[in-house]
Amino acid sequence: MKTLSAFTAPGRFWRGNLHTHSTRSDGVLDPEEVCRRYRAEGYDFLALTDHFIGRYGYPITDTAPYRSAGFTTILGAELHSGPMGNGELWHILAVGLPPDFAASDAPDFQATPTQETGPEIAARAVAAGAFVAIAHPQWSGLTLADARSIEAAHAVEIYNHGCAMGCERPDGAAIADLLLSEGRDLTLIATDDAHFHEPDHFGGWVMVKAEANDPEALLAALKRGDFYSSQGPEIRDIRVTDDVIEVDCSAVTAVTVQGVGTASTALHGHSMTTARIPLARFAASSFLRVTIRDAAGRRAWSNPIRL
Repeated sequence: MKTLSAFTAPGRFWRGNLHTHSTRSDGVLDPEEVCRRYRAEGYDFLALTDHFIGRYGYPITDTAPYRSAGFTTILGAELHSGPMGNGELWHILAVGLPPDFAASDAPDFQATPTQETGPEIAARAVAAGAFVAIAHPQWSGLTLADARSIEAAHAVEIYNHGCAMGCERPDGAAIADLLLSEGRDLTLIATDDAHFHEPDHFGGWVMVKAEANDPEALLAALKRGDFYSSQGPEIRDIRVTDDVIEVDCSAVTAVTVQGVGTASTALHGHSMTTARIPLARFAASSFLRVTIRDAAGRRAWSNPIRL
């Protein structure tokens, strides 16, 4: 039987947002107020990830003063360097950066001839200890060739709430599934990308399994893949045998299993808290992942399970 370590590892689940902006870059609220709001909304942790470009002074915003009992923060930034295939700068989420992470030559949101490439700055962030994700592939106009070039990334944003609210381009599933089909070892994160100038907050998060709600433990769990992502529903366990996948969850109306290409099976019902789905369609699939959806249309996403 295969299981996801998020459901077997010691500790408990902690709710956090990994993609947020403040007045240190193009957000509306100052860092203290951003942290206060997430804490007030019941989040356990937050990564404030302001845009790491010269226009804003290459900020890695220090949120340590806003930690408190029951709420912590992880330092990070949204990195920009080198053009994608469409000529626009990369958007690379880096959570767990050191405060002295060296700036790239990115004075603004336009590419310069002397910049690092996106793959180079992503690799440098990973080497510095960060958890790195490809941000909002659909919004960015990311091509498969672009995505293939970022070999250092840990994750892809499966859902970006700001992109859902601002332009109806929230999805990272197509890019993620193509990379997974090619054998890439990736996890899937849901985020807010909150700027607070529209309803772009409290809409997508990660549930991280760790023994303590502190930055080091959370960061290590993210790198291990000990989490799932959600807009509200809870995934409580996933078990895979040779011929069936079993899912335990909060009450939902649909449980869908996805794999390589057209391999997928959905189970629909009312207030389902368990699902048992045959794997006959997945004989040629190298991975499985699970999406659940509740009656309000909110989803949760598992990380991939390699077969």
